[in-house]
Amino acid sequence: MKSSSTLKLPPSLWSATARPGALTQPLRENRHADVAIVGAGYTGLVTALRLAESGVSVCVLDAGEPGWGASGRNGGQVIPGLKYDPDQLIERFGADRGEKIIQACGGAADEVFSLIREYGIACDATRKGWIQPAYSSSTMKTLEHRARQWQQRGVAAQLLDSDQVCQRIGTRNYVGGWVDPRAGSLHPLNYARGLARSALGRGVTIHSDTRVTDLRRIGPQWQLTTAQGHCVTAERVVLATNGYTDGLWPGLRQTVLAANSFMIATRPLSPELRKTILPGGEVCSDARRLLLYFKQDAQGRVLLGGRGPFAEPGRAEDWAHLERSLVSVFPQLAGVAIEYRWSGRVALNHSVMPQLHEPQPGLSILMGYNGRGIAMSSTLGKHLAARISGASDDFPFPVTPIRQIPFHSLQRLYVAAGISYYRLLDALN
Repeated sequence: MKSSSTLKLPPSLWSATARPGALTQPLRENRHADVAIVGAGYTGLVTALRLAESGVSVCVLDAGEPGWGASGRNGGQVIPGLKYDPDQLIERFGADRGEKIIQACGGAADEVFSLIREYGIACDATRKGWIQPAYSSSTMKTLEHRARQWQQRGVAAQLLDSDQVCQRIGTRNYVGGWVDPRAGSLHPLNYARGLARSALGRGVTIHSDTRVTDLRRIGPQWQLTTAQGHCVTAERVVLATNGYTDGLWPGLRQTVLAANSFMIATRPLSPELRKTILPGGEVCSDARRLLLYFKQDAQGRVLLGGRGPFAEPGRAEDWAHLERSLVSVFPQLAGVAIEYRWSGRVALNHSVMPQLHEPQPGLSILMGYNGRGIAMSSTLGKHLAARISGASDDFPFPVTPIRQIPFHSLQRLYVAAGISYYRLLDALN
């Protein structure tokens, strides 16, 4: 059964190959729930599912359908950790808080695969590890420190020299790298739809094609008004809109830069070509500032993604930079047809870490995954549900005030300037 949402999923490899989503309908009457969640991506769905398990009634509202945003358009790489290494987190947050964050982000991939097993979600899940290769000797030193820090915390991380990287990835473009065995791969839209189906089975109500246009506190409760004029009242509200955040809550949209991540996918490769690219089934993202990330899907396509222009793409030429990168990294793919091109929004912020805001009693806002959304949103959704239900108040990250990015209206210039600057730094290294 397909969702009745009129905000259709844009074309992509994932929308073309996904299992049908569960039937969800727009909100057509006023209703009440213990918790109302805005956003049916991974954060909203995991939070809803875990709350429902503890007996809380939950209503999820989305302008599209489950997985419409970045949760249905990302690269499908389940990578634990943050952009910061463990020692940096200890230095920034202190030993107690730092270790809590390290434990949460280090186990984030575990939470994803645990959910998949627990609910039998069919999403082509594999767990063969993540390779992060270095393109320069200076970058390789950084990766050596990173791998050793995780090794000291019990992770069976492995360092690779140039020959080993070539053998594991299938390219001579890198001087070395490391492997994190905790990581894996999945079909992101099937994962989102599986979470939605599991949440519905636990009694969660999900309303697609239901944009929330007003949010306000009225006495002891919150009132959410939709574009159709219907209302949901709830004791608690969660905003889980990440890179597609609008003006529903004052100043929230200005806390992130919603940058486009572009992706391409080849046609399925021949068995001979498949053996030459990531034959061990790992996922890969390199250590550039403007990183490239790539993997094979279950049908043997090579997927490659990276940053692109701020504006929404509309022509095949908008992905030309990725097609050039694909052949640069994998010369053996010269002449192989590109079957799919798509993009999605990544929520970037100044801290380069997820943020939990609680600007008023009963309102929780969780967003800002900076490219690590599958694993981090899944594990933090679980922690947020425990916080809301009262099972645990020990959320890994501190609650922070909403801080707007200065001159946010110039975010197109921010993103364009950042891309140019990082491209220059990558070239110099």
